[in-house]
Amino acid sequence: MRKWIYTFLLRRAKYSRKLRPEQMIVLTFLGLILLGAVLLTLPVASRSGESAGFLTALFTATSSTCVTGLVLADTYVQWSSFGQVVIICLIQVGGLGFMSMISVFFFLLHRKIGLKQRLIMAQGFSLNDVDGVVKLVRTVLIWTAVIELAGALILALRFWPEYGWSRAVKWGVFHSISAFCNAGFDIFGELQPGSSLGLFVRDPVVNLTIIALIVIGGLGFYVWTELGKRFRGGRFSVHTKLVLVITVVLLVGGTVLFACLEWDNGDTIGGFSAGDKLLAAAFQSATCRTAGFAALDQGALTESSKALSTLLMLIGGSAGSTAGGIKTVTVGILFLSVLSAARGRSRLTIFGRSISGDQIRQAMTVMGLMLMLSFFGGMFLSAANGLPFLDCLYETASALGTAGLSTGLTPLVGTASRLLLIVFMFFGRVGVMTISFGFLLGDPAEERFQYAETKVLIG
Repeated sequence: MRKWIYTFLLRRAKYSRKLRPEQMIVLTFLGLILLGAVLLTLPVASRSGESAGFLTALFTATSSTCVTGLVLADTYVQWSSFGQVVIICLIQVGGLGFMSMISVFFFLLHRKIGLKQRLIMAQGFSLNDVDGVVKLVRTVLIWTAVIELAGALILALRFWPEYGWSRAVKWGVFHSISAFCNAGFDIFGELQPGSSLGLFVRDPVVNLTIIALIVIGGLGFYVWTELGKRFRGGRFSVHTKLVLVITVVLLVGGTVLFACLEWDNGDTIGGFSAGDKLLAAAFQSATCRTAGFAALDQGALTESSKALSTLLMLIGGSAGSTAGGIKTVTVGILFLSVLSAARGRSRLTIFGRSISGDQIRQAMTVMGLMLMLSFFGGMFLSAANGLPFLDCLYETASALGTAGLSTGLTPLVGTASRLLLIVFMFFGRVGVMTISFGFLLGDPAEERFQYAETKVLIG
């Protein structure tokens, strides 16, 4: 068996030699999605015993693999135990990356991981080089298991007295993996279909555990390693400093803003105590960071809260993490570059280091593409289905940011709109730049000459 697995991996590597790492990542995610769709199409995957249909299976497989959380039907009501196992496996593989999971076999077989595989791993973790990438992957796999087991244990102990040990273990494992991978899938439909975490909106143990898993998963694997080095006397890089500062600002700022905007909203937190209001606001702030669990009815939020949620979903988590979105450091660099330019500075300096113009332009490209896609996607959903634009923008931002939150429109839109959301979820997880560099742009053109500069009117 071990020899067969190793032979399969070698053959796969042989056929993939001509592909760039970006292309391999895109094709691997496509293959996982199609495999998941086929499995979910099987009658045994549906609770009713009848096939859910290929489009529903494809939508769910894409949402699972891309750790988004948008669904066409309640996960517990629609899918059997087999279907739920398929979904959680897709979430785990999609969250950590296919190559990270495949590396387990290399570790177990004591085989050397080649340069091609190291390049794919580095690309998947958004690293600039392959130095130490194998050690990083090994660390990520170990700590992922530890964190998910700890989350599952805490949740299981919370659910056990009220719901029994069997159900508590199942819920603990499923929701710990889903939260850590920022997927947002839940099986609480066993209690109340479509409730997500609404039944536990005032439960501090459930809320704080899920928040912790979401934040840890969204920090980024590279940040994990630097946090470990810090305890041994190491120093943080500029990237890690930016991630930690921006994450705290977004979480705290989002909590304060949501609390202010929803404080008197009787359809959400208006009837809660002050402590419960802050807890619900903190959870909404965290779950908008590409997690997708809904403790509050998203359709009942005020228009201002929907706009804030849309912004947070587009920002997402950090590079090289289980989260999607534009990414925290990308937004941070652009914000600071605007402030720097407004102060008349020609270069951006952060924590005593300069950020190159190429990285600023790359950040502008990512943000520009994400904003354009979400805006025009929202227009399409609104025009095609006759639905309010803000709610449609909320939906497309959720798909692109792999957030998974919904105001309830996902099951209502037509086939064309569902296909668009599938594409957006895929773009959001794999990355618009990865797809562009891997397939859309081809080989970059060589600049053989340069035109004379001119000036245009700005501002």
